[in-house]
Amino acid sequence: MTASENVIGAYDAKTHFSAILQRVANGEEFTITHRGVPVARLAPAQPATSAEARREAIRAMRQVASRSQLRGLKVKELIAEGRK
Repeated sequence: MTASENVIGAYDAKTHFSAILQRVANGEEFTITHRGVPVARLAPAQPATSAEARREAIRAMRQVASRSQLRGLKVKELIAEGRK
C-alpha cells in the first residue's frame, strides 16, 4: 500500500459507511482492513459508456471487419477445421 491510499479498519468503515460512500462518489479510494490486514478496496464505479462511445466502438469493429476477407472460405468450415 502506498502512503496516498486511504486505509480504514472494517469497524470504522461500517460505522462511517455513509460518509465513506460520499467520499468514494467524489473520486476517493479506500483500502479496508480486518485486524490490520487489507481485505477489500472501495473505489468509484466505472462510469457507463455513452451512446456516442458505443457507436464509435461499433464503427471501429465494422472497419476492422471490412478489411478482413475470408477469400471464399466459410466460417462454419473454419470452425469445423479448428475442432479437429
